[in-house]
Amino acid sequence: MARKYSKGASKDVERAMRKRKKGTLRSGRSGKRVTSRKQAIAIGLSEARREGKKVPRKKRL
Repeated sequence: MARKYSKGASKDVERAMRKRKKGTLRSGRSGKRVTSRKQAIAIGLSEARREGKKVPRKKRL
């Protein structure tokens, strides 16, 4: 089975997780500090998407 996410995308998520743990990860326009693990993963994935790395599309309801 093929990878769903590229290695580069994994690196972006990993970097976001480290920044969260350090307490320097900020969210969007508000610039509030991110403490949620899920939010850190979402930020890493959206950054990877913006850079054109292999990441599946967001699920729509």
